[in-house]
Amino acid sequence: MRRYSLSSGSLGAGLLLTLLLGACGGNPPGGMFGDQAVPVTLAELETSTLEDSSEFVGSLEASERVTLRPEVAGRVEQIAVENGDRVTPGQLLIQLNAEGDRAEVRAANANIGIQRAVLSNAEANLSAARADRKRAEVEKKQAEAELARQTAQLELQAEELERTKFLVEEGVQAQQQLDIQTSNYETAIASRNAAREAVAAAQAAIEAAEDRRRAAQATLQREGAAVNQALAQLNVATENLQFTRVRAPIAGVVGDIAVKVGDYVNVGEPLTAISANQNFELRLAIPAERAAELRNGLTVELLGAESDTALATGRISFVSPQVDPASQAILAKATFAGRGGLRDGQFVRARVIWQRQPGLLIPTSAVSRVAGQPFVFVVASSPDDPAQDIAQQKPVQLGAIQGNNYQVLSGLEPGDRLITSGILNLQDGVPIAPQAAEAAAETQESSFTNQP
Repeated sequence: MRRYSLSSGSLGAGLLLTLLLGACGGNPPGGMFGDQAVPVTLAELETSTLEDSSEFVGSLEASERVTLRPEVAGRVEQIAVENGDRVTPGQLLIQLNAEGDRAEVRAANANIGIQRAVLSNAEANLSAARADRKRAEVEKKQAEAELARQTAQLELQAEELERTKFLVEEGVQAQQQLDIQTSNYETAIASRNAAREAVAAAQAAIEAAEDRRRAAQATLQREGAAVNQALAQLNVATENLQFTRVRAPIAGVVGDIAVKVGDYVNVGEPLTAISANQNFELRLAIPAERAAELRNGLTVELLGAESDTALATGRISFVSPQVDPASQAILAKATFAGRGGLRDGQFVRARVIWQRQPGLLIPTSAVSRVAGQPFVFVVASSPDDPAQDIAQQKPVQLGAIQGNNYQVLSGLEPGDRLITSGILNLQDGVPIAPQAAEAAAETQESSFTNQP
């Protein structure tokens, strides 16, 4: 006699087939509703957008964030804002004690006054020296003119002396006339020599005036430099005074103020920070196996802490060219506009959407499973009464969960009418009565209440 044996695999397959047959109509229809139509709600399937996405966590960083540090040491005298205040550029935030700096500004101003007075005196001396030189030049010209006149007079007297000598020798004139002419000639020589000395004196006066002018010019330059130095000292003192006033460099929101009135702060010590909260960056560590899909421009959604609702939508704006050797992750940055109550440092969940494509989505509540195989119920016409709708159980292949829905890979088509409620009361072939969601819920609740 021939014997047959069943392997464990065949036995398992047989049991699965038995379970599926029972679930798909091996038992007569009816259930708790008997022969009555089961109230259900329907949804006609339409093409939706399927997303291939991944979730990450991180904290937002304001693109424009400034940490304020004093540029001079001092004691905090006034805090003009509070944590969380919105400020504008140039607004006073913190005032350090400035009495010493104010005194330096006053001293610098006084020094400038003194130096400017000295400079004015030097300018006056230079003007006087220039006037003396011009006057000496005029006197020299006058002396030169007088010298020329006296030289001409001397030449005339010399000629007259020679003529008189000749006439006396010829006996035409007396010796007395020669004596007079000789005296006139000697007087002309003396006058000419005096004119020469006047020209030399005028030249010496010009040279002396030029020396005084040069000295005055040097003094003016020296005093001008002193004034510039005093102005520089005033600028330094004024800057130091300004540094005691810590002002907002940008518009934004004041963070935690780390000091109190009376505290002494050193140069570079953090005081507070200002965040613009207009644009944010989110640092994401993307697994290296996603490197081929990672690129600038990918959509990134920020998700709520308690739900998958998108708080804001941004884009990948930076992808690192390197992989972190320790984590085998790639640094990417996503940029978001500052709306929807986002804050600097806020911890968020983010969903990177790798790809979008058309497909079908069905509610997770519409899916039942038998031995791990997912099924749904769709509307079909009864073979006995085409006017009667019945539930038809169909196996489906599902993809990832997207929100409260499953992505459908196969088993359903657009236009199918999917049963979305009451599936626990259904079997394959059970008559159904499509109703509005509220009516179906009330009918099912009444049926449960009336059970024996």
